[in-house]
Amino acid sequence: MRLVDLSHVVEHGTVTYPGLPTPVVDTYLPFEDSAEHYAAGTEFTIGRITMVANTGTYLDTPAHRFRDGHDVSGLALERCALLPAVVVDAGPGAVDEWVFSGHRVRDAAVLLRTGWDRHWGTEHYGDPSHPYLTEDAASFLVEGGAHLVGIDSVNIDDTSTGERPAHTRLLAAEIPIVEHLTNLDVLPASGATFTAVPAAVRGMGTFPVRSFAALP
Repeated sequence: MRLVDLSHVVEHGTVTYPGLPTPVVDTYLPFEDSAEHYAAGTEFTIGRITMVANTGTYLDTPAHRFRDGHDVSGLALERCALLPAVVVDAGPGAVDEWVFSGHRVRDAAVLLRTGWDRHWGTEHYGDPSHPYLTEDAASFLVEGGAHLVGIDSVNIDDTSTGERPAHTRLLAAEIPIVEHLTNLDVLPASGATFTAVPAAVRGMGTFPVRSFAALP
């Protein structure tokens, strides 16, 4: 089995979504200061990170969109772990339902491979011209019984307007969304297994994940 990392690295100052604060990564307890707590020659360090939940590669739950939706602490592992991956080539621009022709999306993690991740770390990454899922396509995935939907773009919705129909349709159906994926070009159209599990933090509608695929 081969494992493929599908997550962006988070570091101090990483820009994920333009306009959101970048993470601050520093040290709470340095090695030097830990010496007084342990035996001679034994030392530890404790790191600290301050960030918004939408940092790096992250997963959205219904609480991200709806006040009464469940948060990441209520996310069933069956919704985000060991799912059969269906990788669909999509974009540029609007991704309509026709791209799913010939793909079996039921019970799968449907991953939209747009290639937009090549712009990660550049100003162009947040450009409104990024690929996104249309409302009709989101409805198709809901009706088709997808378990999770992911994309390697800055947003699964069109960000040129204030509407977010893909988020609305998918999260209303309790289908988690993973945004800012990367390395999808390594995956086959089918046959891989996808996992993207966030920490179970109560009160968070979105949280970073270490997403990966297992290839037989």
